[in-house]
Amino acid sequence: MPYESFHDSLRDTRFPLIHGAGEMPAVGFGTLFRDLSVTMQAVKEALGAGFRHFDCAERYRNEEEVGVAIREVLEAGKIRREDVFITTKLWNTNHRPERVRPAFEASCRRLQVDYIDCYLIHTPFAFQPGDNQDPRDEQGQVIYDSGVTLMETWRALERLVDEGRCKSIGLSDITLETLKEIVAVARIKPAVVQVESHPYLPEWELLEFCQQHGIILLAFAPLGHGMEPNVLEDSVITGVAKRLQKTPAQVALAWSVQRGVAFLTTSATPGHIKENFDISTLPQRAMHEIKDDITTRVRFNSVVETGVPGFIPRKK
Repeated sequence: MPYESFHDSLRDTRFPLIHGAGEMPAVGFGTLFRDLSVTMQAVKEALGAGFRHFDCAERYRNEEEVGVAIREVLEAGKIRREDVFITTKLWNTNHRPERVRPAFEASCRRLQVDYIDCYLIHTPFAFQPGDNQDPRDEQGQVIYDSGVTLMETWRALERLVDEGRCKSIGLSDITLETLKEIVAVARIKPAVVQVESHPYLPEWELLEFCQQHGIILLAFAPLGHGMEPNVLEDSVITGVAKRLQKTPAQVALAWSVQRGVAFLTTSATPGHIKENFDISTLPQRAMHEIKDDITTRVRFNSVVETGVPGFIPRKK
């Protein structure tokens, strides 16, 4: 019997988008790198390993490199544009409705695409409009923009969908409370909500709300971003991994997809990129253990409180 028949299809899971006919691959690759020079090679490695979902943002300042990498692989003829799901995000300084389209167009240009599969509002916080992505006053405090509401920004994204330039729209770094406010009044409902989530921050209540409304929950930092307390060193995760002869990362990522949550992992190391794609279905017993036996609760990124991204190291 050929090996293929034993191939577990978990890594090929796709979640349907609430509007349009599209689907999002559950297994995604994030493009936020500390060292931007690794971007092109990492994206090519990810495409080679099988990733078909790429998460970008104007804030990451490397959309051009991502665009070149994807373009080169497409031009080699092995993959078509419609096989690749590309997300990018509107930054906080572009929340005013008249700034949304120019920001969107600029992202399309840098990524060398004529449409975006999913466009997200990067955070619900509007910053002072302008070219400075991190506007601060003399005291070093963020300068917020009180002249625009999240709903006004959302309406501008809805217009992009009307025009067919982006297939779906969504929100990122948002609380359940704020999400409910948008869902209640949106003409085009959010298709995707991207938040930090991992076994130490399972976000069950948010997931339940999203599933009730056909919204895809997309987890960033699904492995806890390598911070303390370390998700990948958790005794429940390592125990399951040992039993199934998988790595702790593969266990945490499989858990995500099986509970209905898409994820993004980021790595520039070819071995890790392959490992993160090579997930397979966990037995129900393992799913229950991770849900019931892990009691640690930690949020590693405070962006939901301030709109300022950043992982804050904290000790146990």
